[in-house]
Amino acid sequence: MTIRPIARLRRRLTDVRATPDRGDVPGWVLVTLMTAGLVLGLWAVAGDALQGVFTEAMNRVLGF
Repeated sequence: MTIRPIARLRRRLTDVRATPDRGDVPGWVLVTLMTAGLVLGLWAVAGDALQGVFTEAMNRVLGF
């Protein structure tokens, strides 16, 4: 018995096993959390220095 094309497509779209490459969600979550941690760490350590650099750069740009 032959499966109709529409039924075959529906089965393929709803069957999780038909698409084994579903992505690495835990890996992306880990990368996102680690990036946020690095940003917060740098901000905590060098926040005042970065603010000074930004302020000086803006003053130079607006001074022209």
